[in-house]
Amino acid sequence: MQLDDTIAAIVTGGASGLGEATARALRAHGVKVALFDMNVARGTEVAAEIGATFCEVNVTSEDSVDAGFAKARAANGQERILVNCAGTGNAIKTASRDKKTGEIKHFPLDAFNMIIQINLVGTFRCIAKSAAGMLSLDPLEDGERGAIINTASVAAEDGQMGQAAYSASKGGVVGMTLPIARDLMGEGIRVNTILPGIFNTPLMNAAPDAVKDALAMSVPFPKRLGKPEEYAQLALTMITNGYFNGEDVRLDGAIRMAPR
Repeated sequence: MQLDDTIAAIVTGGASGLGEATARALRAHGVKVALFDMNVARGTEVAAEIGATFCEVNVTSEDSVDAGFAKARAANGQERILVNCAGTGNAIKTASRDKKTGEIKHFPLDAFNMIIQINLVGTFRCIAKSAAGMLSLDPLEDGERGAIINTASVAAEDGQMGQAAYSASKGGVVGMTLPIARDLMGEGIRVNTILPGIFNTPLMNAAPDAVKDALAMSVPFPKRLGKPEEYAQLALTMITNGYFNGEDVRLDGAIRMAPR
């Protein structure tokens, strides 16, 4: 797919981090972009800066997602590109014992379900609705109608202590990539997933320098945190390379996460 001003894209989680970097990269090629995010202040600011459309969207809400797609399509037309970056995480052991009191606790199921609803169900909700819209488009070269990029995590393959919910949600994103690509192959819609390692996103920026330095040193090479622009570069490659389909690709400097 060639990127230019005839193409529309939606980026979930587009107000910051990996989503923002991808939105900026798409706009640099002239693509019409809509940002889905819950951070109204930051989303509005980024959209104004790059010439995009901001849509306040909670991916766990059917009505919110429907309204977001309606607003984005009214502004830019039917999207041919969807990049799913919206997500979150938590760190809770499956079961644990308080070292001082001896009290035994287990992972609250509502906290587990929240991560699944945002990272996995929210991603699928946007995929299904975007793909249905793409079916209405005329095919491009090779019969292509659209490209969908999802964001998982290296935790899908080597999750750490306390990441049961996060790893399950991201493992689900990896697991559904190929069957969705197969579902949509007859309609010319490609589906790929990126598994980022440790990236220098706003969430990571809040960590102390000593923590970030230690994490950087744990990366085999290069010994630094990933740059959001590097995620965006891979996302654009997946979009523009028409033979890239049904793949789950780690982007992690060869890191394999330790148990903790």
